[in-house]
Amino acid sequence: MSKVSYYTAEGLKKLREELNHLKDIERPKASQAIAEARDKGDLSENAEYDAAKEAQGMLEMKISKMEETLANARVIDESQLDTSKVLALSIVKIKNQTNGMEMTYTLVAESEADLASGKISVNSPIGKGLLGKSVGDVAEIQVPNGIMKFDILEISR
Repeated sequence: MSKVSYYTAEGLKKLREELNHLKDIERPKASQAIAEARDKGDLSENAEYDAAKEAQGMLEMKISKMEETLANARVIDESQLDTSKVLALSIVKIKNQTNGMEMTYTLVAESEADLASGKISVNSPIGKGLLGKSVGDVAEIQVPNGIMKFDILEISR
């Protein structure tokens, strides 16, 4: 049984585009590489053929995994989300109790996570620790370095 993943419309579009790229461009390239290697003679001692077949297998596995992810993907209607507590797609402003640093993160699906743009996965330790919290709550999050405490300052969409 596969688990359902929640995406923004933008994130789902990117996932579909990547899958189409793999199917329409990378798959034919892999087939071409196999054909070229096959034309070079004896397959029993053809390392190039073996490498091309291996690459094709990895590509097909990646395509299969992405198709499964897309089949279980759901788009979140942001207008229906509650802003009283932290949920997927919440924009959360937090303050580290230890150093007083304030940070703003958007909680997104694992495949959309990008720390550089402030998007963290709901499956990350911090993401999990923030889920369900309300403004004014303290999130105690277990990280490899110990327990970090964050004040929830603001929740928006």
